[in-house]
Amino acid sequence: MSFVPFLQTAAGAPQQGNILMTVLPFVLIIGIFYLFIIRPQNKKQKETEKMINALKKGDKVITIGGIHGVVHQTKEKTVIVKVDDSTKVEFNRSAIASVVIDKPVESKPSAKKSEKAKQAEKKAEDAEKVSVENTDAPVAEEKAAEVASEEAKNE
Repeated sequence: MSFVPFLQTAAGAPQQGNILMTVLPFVLIIGIFYLFIIRPQNKKQKETEKMINALKKGDKVITIGGIHGVVHQTKEKTVIVKVDDSTKVEFNRSAIASVVIDKPVESKPSAKKSEKAKQAEKKAEDAEKVSVENTDAPVAEEKAAEVASEEAKNE
């Protein structure tokens, strides 16, 4: 008895639906990897390249090793970073982890708040003066307090 005909019928030609069901999970896995891993990594790499190519003298940088300094000079493949007054270190451009951007001190909004507070106080004082002159002093004082509290809420 020969087993060859039995093996040929068992391994028979695969059906079309079977192939689709076998390949579909692999395609989905590759798509998910692309969307959640490969694509964001490529974006981050492009941003890093852009940042490294845009380095210029005077930029504050942090290296991969954690050294903070200011770019003193740029070369084609390296950057000279001034770490201290007399200390300069040369790094590969790829060793720069990030460029530090100093946030400007926001003195204008705090000045605006103080101006608003001054205006509220002035209105409250004016309302008090009016209340002293009027015979309905308690009503005027309540109105002045309401105006002051509304302006304080608006700040």
